[in-house]
Amino acid sequence: MSDVSAKRKPTIRQIAAQAGVSRSTVSRVINGGHWVSPDARQAVEEAILATGYTANHHARSLATGRAGSLAFLLTEPQQLLFDDPTFALLLRGAAEALAQRAMTLVLLVAGTPAERESVAQFLSAGHVDGVMLISSHESDPLLDQLIEVGIPTVCCGLPLGHERELSTISVDEVASARTMAAHLMAQGHRRIGMITGPDDTPGGRYRLVGFREELGALYDEALVEVGDYSYESGQAAMTRMLEHDVDAVFAASDRMAAGAIAAARRAGRRVPEDIAIAGFDDSGLAATHEPPITTMRQPWDQISAQMVAVLLEVIAGASPRSVILDTELVVRESA
Repeated sequence: MSDVSAKRKPTIRQIAAQAGVSRSTVSRVINGGHWVSPDARQAVEEAILATGYTANHHARSLATGRAGSLAFLLTEPQQLLFDDPTFALLLRGAAEALAQRAMTLVLLVAGTPAERESVAQFLSAGHVDGVMLISSHESDPLLDQLIEVGIPTVCCGLPLGHERELSTISVDEVASARTMAAHLMAQGHRRIGMITGPDDTPGGRYRLVGFREELGALYDEALVEVGDYSYESGQAAMTRMLEHDVDAVFAASDRMAAGAIAAARRAGRRVPEDIAIAGFDDSGLAATHEPPITTMRQPWDQISAQMVAVLLEVIAGASPRSVILDTELVVRESA
């Protein structure tokens, strides 16, 4: 065998022969694994590893008209990418899921009107094959632009006002909040307040719905404050709430819960002895906080993996669909 032959890269035909499947099956696996049985997928992946096959993305993009990349689009101020650990977890998970498919992740931030205009132009130019939209707000005009342009999009969380138009990956916000409210009531608390997120976000709206439904007659609108998921808003909301006779607080994010704990302590209240405080997310902050924060754990790895998988389905021509994942109550010292 010549040196040239020895160095020749393996082809899809060779992968198919080694895996015992058709070339079209190999192609589907390489392009995201749509409509491939688990056994066939495993056989192809093992053949790829055994032969050292690497996809030629430039040639594939010329042949298919695809860029071989997906956008991770955060519609929040830039600093939140670093301040809020939930976004970093989603970004890491999406990057890992795409790396397994030898695809590229493009990070886009659109927290200002100028950034939204720039991002819209970039996406309209076809630089990516699809968009993972993170933290959508009901009033955000970018969502309408994505729909108008027709770029394949999957939303993390329900896109309020567009729930049936786009694929979505979300947790059961209502059931999650009901679980936390039930936990606080089971601990004997009766004056239970909530620090919600913004009403134009799915977490802000539907976690309040679940909380209110579970509390029933115990629900008191005077014990509800609105935050923006930040530590500072949790502090401010808790300070206002301390004017009422409250013995437990459910914050719609761990960062707000941490801020609420700081405000309670500053006012001379012990946590959890005087006031129980719980959060939502379990993104890392809750476990390392003092005291450790009781929270609802979101399945971050599953959310990221499902965003990538469902978006690739849509790119391949599948109809939009919604995936709803379960959360888990994690009981720690704060409540």
